[in-house]
Amino acid sequence: MSDWIPVCSLEDIVPDTGVCALVGEQQIAIFRLNDGSIYAIGNHDPYSQANVLSRGIVGDLKGELVVASPVYKQHFSLVSGKCLEDPAVSVPVYAVRLDGDSVLVQRAF
Repeated sequence: MSDWIPVCSLEDIVPDTGVCALVGEQQIAIFRLNDGSIYAIGNHDPYSQANVLSRGIVGDLKGELVVASPVYKQHFSLVSGKCLEDPAVSVPVYAVRLDGDSVLVQRAF
């Protein structure tokens, strides 16, 4: 059974931006959108080999919620983790939820 790990307060994340949290040994990028929804994906950019996705720009690309890597600008789906420019490449997606003002990530690793 997986545990839910509190990682930050919702107020710690400015709308339409992300933060990075260390859960176990995994860096997770957590994003808060302007509508209040939250998403969590791996922070590791497979193209630059750097842990930077939490610093990317979030937006909508052809109806897909994405984050653009701040290094080489590939777009990763916040829902599926797939790279829009190369669907063979993806980052992990993590279950995330709110408990009051606390952001929780499900540890499934």
